[in-house]
Amino acid sequence: MHSQSVYNSVRVNSTRRRLFIKCLNAHFYSSTAAKKPFDILFFGRDEFSCNVFKQLHDARDVWKSISIATNPDVKTGRRGSHLSISPLKQLGESLEVPVHTIPRRKVDFRDWMPPPPFTNTNEPHFSDPASKTRLLVTASFGRILRPSLLRIFLPGQRLNVHPSLLPAYRGPAPIQRALMRGENVTGVCVIDMMEKKEGIDAGSVWACKSMAVPENATFPLMSVELARIGGDLLVTVLRDMLLGKASSIPQPPVSSITPHASAISASDARVDFTSQTALDIVRLSLAISHQRPITTTMPDGRTLQLHHLSVSKSHDDLGPVEPGWAVYSPHTRTILINCADGKWLSVLKLKSQDRALLTAKEWWNGVKGLGVLHEGMLKLL
Repeated sequence: MHSQSVYNSVRVNSTRRRLFIKCLNAHFYSSTAAKKPFDILFFGRDEFSCNVFKQLHDARDVWKSISIATNPDVKTGRRGSHLSISPLKQLGESLEVPVHTIPRRKVDFRDWMPPPPFTNTNEPHFSDPASKTRLLVTASFGRILRPSLLRIFLPGQRLNVHPSLLPAYRGPAPIQRALMRGENVTGVCVIDMMEKKEGIDAGSVWACKSMAVPENATFPLMSVELARIGGDLLVTVLRDMLLGKASSIPQPPVSSITPHASAISASDARVDFTSQTALDIVRLSLAISHQRPITTTMPDGRTLQLHHLSVSKSHDDLGPVEPGWAVYSPHTRTILINCADGKWLSVLKLKSQDRALLTAKEWWNGVKGLGVLHEGMLKLL
């Protein structure tokens, strides 16, 4: 896939298009033809990784051998009653692909060495001379690869599949952040892996493709579709490399308004009705509710989870109220919460701290007995 045609396919605003055109006039370099299929080491962990890996695994013409490196099993829940297993590990085992687990602690990962054919087993702490067939691929791995590990692979053969239109949304949560901002268009890039000091997700771009964001798209939906696109792009890049016609270009420069994709934290899930609109909160739910419930606070300080959110139509009968006031609506059978823009957030189900998930009516009936209502309404903090 040629960079000119790739970037012409990206539908972006005029400012970003000018940046792309400027980038096209920048430094190009072609990959050295590997001729022989690659020995691939694939780093990943989650469903996005799995969907990229499936397409790479199916493309038997681009690899001679393929191995997985992923996170170890972790005991979770009360007293370690549940075993959390990397989805990529499970996929690899089902496909009879060699799976290698990295150390659980980041400090131990610094000394971890990949398996043969990527290292010399007689010298476990030193890599073999770089081989033209070795290829590193990462997709939603979540760990920083140290320089000595990257250098086992030739420059241009350390690739990352990143689900955004770079340089926008560099960082660990590009899909979530794009949904939170209400982006209409996003995409995937296949880029060079670089050392941390050179920038996270800042490598040259081998291929890039955009996609429209469907209305009310959720993270799971976007993850599947972007992984499908990313897997296709990755395979295309590898085929072009084998033919000696692949090329990459530097990313456009980052500006003060380029959005970043920092990790999702607990604070992101806490809503503020005085500063966030109803649409802001719905977008937040679409983006992160798969990993963190959207929360607010009851008058007594207990956490309240909000589930199945939407922007409700106007309710003139409720009159003007300040943001954060909530009431049960028999008409919609939901809890309505007034937000910063004066519009109402509709909540279908709720879960009070240490309580079960309830329908809006069930929850409201319980609240009425707590003596916290004021003129039939509840003030959320």
